[in-house]
Amino acid sequence: MALRELKVCLLGDPGVGKSSIVWRFVEDSFDPNINPTVGASFMTKTVQYQNELHKFLIWDTAGQERFRALAPMYYRGSAAAIIVYDITKEETFSTLKNWVKELRQHSPPNIVVASAGNKCDLIDVREVMERDTKDYADSIHAVFVETSAKNAINKNELAIEISRRIPSTDASPPSGGKGFKLRRQPSEPKRSYC
Repeated sequence: MALRELKVCLLGDPGVGKSSIVWRFVEDSFDPNINPTVGASFMTKTVQYQNELHKFLIWDTAGQERFRALAPMYYRGSAAAIIVYDITKEETFSTLKNWVKELRQHSPPNIVVASAGNKCDLIDVREVMERDTKDYADSIHAVFVETSAKNAINKNELAIEISRRIPSTDASPPSGGKGFKLRRQPSEPKRSYC
């Protein structure tokens, strides 16, 4: 079975739960007192998708403004970027749109973009409507998933959806051992996960 390494970066405002999502995905644990990320942290997890193994090389970037200038270093060369927002804070969704603009300017042209609305367990204090974020994700051909790192809701769906959008090694011609060429995949019907 082929093993492919896929660099993935997480972007978003401080406190939206980027690190919690990564910990839930990699370690299947949740710490309500997790410390804010300084600069970036790195973790890996290998998952099987169809007849391939995808080793996700996950860069969890700090959300604080003082670290924002470092973000391009992490998403450069990435196969995917996950932009996380907090469904209970409208301003974090506005920031998501800014991240998308920056990614379009500075990232690989065929990067897979995912929009992850975290904290969907707090539905009673929701400020960001699911329909709005789904429509926005559709408009930019992004993966859309709502998650709860706390309650392990959709902890694997982001990886599955990203893997689905990454072309198989058979889909592109050999590139002289320099990895694989990413191509934009046609938009598939989105599902609501929360």
